[in-house]
Parts: sequence; structure tokens; C-alpha cells
Amino acid sequence: MEGLVSMRATTPRASSRTVPSVKYGPNFSIGRSIPATSMDPHGRYNSFSFTSIRAQQKPQQSETKEGITPLKEDETNALQVKEWEVGMFHNEVAAAQGIRIRRRPPSGPPLHYVGPFEFRLQNEGNTPRNILEEIVWNKDKEVTLLKERRPLFMLKKALDNAPPTRDFVGALKAAYQRTGLPGLIAEVKKASPSRGVLRENFDPVEIARAYEKGGAACLSVLTDKKYFQGSFENLEAIRSAGVKCPLLCKEFIIDAWQIYHARVKGADAVLLIAAVLPDLDIRYMTKICKLLGLATLVEVHDEREMDRVLGIEGIELIGINNRNLETFEVDTSITKRLLEGERGQVIHQKNIIVVGESGLFTPDDIAYVQEAGVRAVLVGESIVKQSDPGRGIAGLFGKDISL
Repeated sequence: MEGLVSMRATTPRASSRTVPSVKYGPNFSIGRSIPATSMDPHGRYNSFSFTSIRAQQKPQQSETKEGITPLKEDETNALQVKEWEVGMFHNEVAAAQGIRIRRRPPSGPPLHYVGPFEFRLQNEGNTPRNILEEIVWNKDKEVTLLKERRPLFMLKKALDNAPPTRDFVGALKAAYQRTGLPGLIAEVKKASPSRGVLRENFDPVEIARAYEKGGAACLSVLTDKKYFQGSFENLEAIRSAGVKCPLLCKEFIIDAWQIYHARVKGADAVLLIAAVLPDLDIRYMTKICKLLGLATLVEVHDEREMDRVLGIEGIELIGINNRNLETFEVDTSITKRLLEGERGQVIHQKNIIVVGESGLFTPDDIAYVQEAGVRAVLVGESIVKQSDPGRGIAGLFGKDISL
């Protein structure tokens, strides 16, 4: 098994008959068909057998969170994620995991099992509910094909020739200390689903050099082809050109294979989206990134996602995206709302750098999110559209930050 959530490679697809009779949650145990296994950070459970999955309700006295060991809880979560992936009880499992985006079109019986002698019609259609879900469904197909062409063992061998990683987090901290303004992650971005083509004369290397000259601390490089007209070739070209800014691979990551691929291509950091990934994946992908020397920027959109991510150990960067996933409308007050009160205190205690994303066009926008607690910003559209992207940076901050 190569991906973190991709147990389907070693697991027979569950049928509509293999359904437990209780709701999911922390109060069920794994049947004897799941053996105790060592945990491999490159591929979670290598010897899972789902020949006779059972979910049994535990006695009342053992239903506390404290009674579950971390390993047992991970096994429980892994079983939930697996059943979510194959379409079993999708809504319930997705809600329990805090997942907003379905991994792939729902498949399964037209009748949805909810309890003994009780069924209801399955009302989830095969049409994506928003653009992010559409992107993820296409990405799932894309990654499946890429893994067949270049299996994980080949990527691991290629790591020997990968360029060394640079300190992405350190670069953002240094920029903030130097300028007193949020460190800039400038985005090399040709197009987006909401805005179309942003720059016709698109030369990724020249844009990256202009960003670096203009004072960017780090760069974000879009690698999705279908929706953003990006590519890993752009990432490689920028890295090979000698641009010193650490590079974020801006990709829709759903499988650990993509992390290895990004590392081989020269990335220094990757993006993980909380609306797409269950907590179990974020934890394990973060561990893999640390093993590979990569930073992780975990993106959130609302309070629930922020609370999930703050409960995960080892998080150094949290990006707050001010763009609504369903409508694509932007509201920068989201950043302020998510950083108020106890959440802001936890972020400060954990020394997490918060990155403001979307809707940042003017010095007033930068000042607003900085006052809310942001120490870095990720900006693309407002600067890449300028004839001179480097000067666009000065316009964004209201001053030259390259000095």
C-alpha cells in the first residue's frame, strides 16, 4: 500500500451486505480480522485484512475517549476512512471525520442502510457539489494513473538525486523579522477556475525571479494542469534556474505518493487541505513530510477545520483561506474570526505561523490580516497580473520590501 488512505490496493471492495449495524464513533472495537501490525510511516497498515469486518458496540463503561489507546484509535479511524472511501455510510463517516469534500463519486446500493429493518434512499448524486469536489474527483483518477506509471518504490529511489530542501518556515520568520510585515509567499499562477487566465505571457521562471527580486520570502507554484494550467515542469524549471526562495508545491494532495513526487521535483513544502483530508491523513502526511525534510502548510476554511488542525501535533503552518468553497466568494473577516479568543491563544502557545490566503489586494488588506494575527500571506492574482510582478509586490505592501 503506497497511499495513506489508499487501502483499496490491498482490500477487497466492500459490498452492500457487509455493513455494521451501529453508528460510527469512538465507541466501537475492531474485529479479530484486523491484526496488530507495526506502523510504517510510508504506508499505514501493510497487512490489513478485511475478510470479516465487524463493528461491535462496546459496553457503556468503556465508551470514554480515555479508554482508547492511540494505536487502537488510529485503527478505528482507518476503518472509518476505508469505509468512507468505498462509499459505505459516506455522510455519517464524512461528518464524523470533519470532511467536507467527497473523495470520489458515490457508488453503492440505491438503498442506504441505517439500522435493523430500516433503509432510506441514497440521495447523493454523481455530480460534484462544488468546484473543489470536482477537482478532487479528477485528481483521484489522475493520481491512480500516475502511480501505475511510476510506483512509489521508483520515487523513493529518485530521492537520492533530488535537490536538498530549503527552510520554508525559517524563510517566512526571517522575512517578518526583517520587515515587520507578513512574509510573502508569492504565487506562480497562470489561471484559476474562478478567474480564468490571469496572465497570457506566462513565463514561470521570469515571474519567479521577479518575485524574488521584489522581496518574496517563498514561492507557491501551481502544479495542477486541468484547472490552473500549472505543471510540475514549472516547479522543476524554477528550482533548476537557481531561484533561492523556498518553493511550495501547490497541489491537491490526496495520496502520500504525491508528497514523494513533489519532493523529487524540487519542492520544499506542500499544501494539505483540511476540507479534503481526514485527520488521520493529515497526521501521517505531516510525519512523512518531516521525514523528507518538507514543510507542510495545512489550509483551513472555517472554525471546525481550524479546531481539527489545532488538535494535531506537529503543525507549524496554518493557512486560512478566505474563499468560500461552494460559492468562491471572498471574505477577509474569516481570518479575523478564526484567530479570535481561545483559538488565537492556542496558536500563540504552539508558535504556529498563520498564513492569510485569498482576497488580499491592497496595503489595507495586509494590515487588516496582520492585525488579526497573520504572520505570512500567500498572494497570487493581485501581483501576477501586473506587468512587473516585482513592482506589484511593492504596491501590495505599500512599500518596497526587498530592501
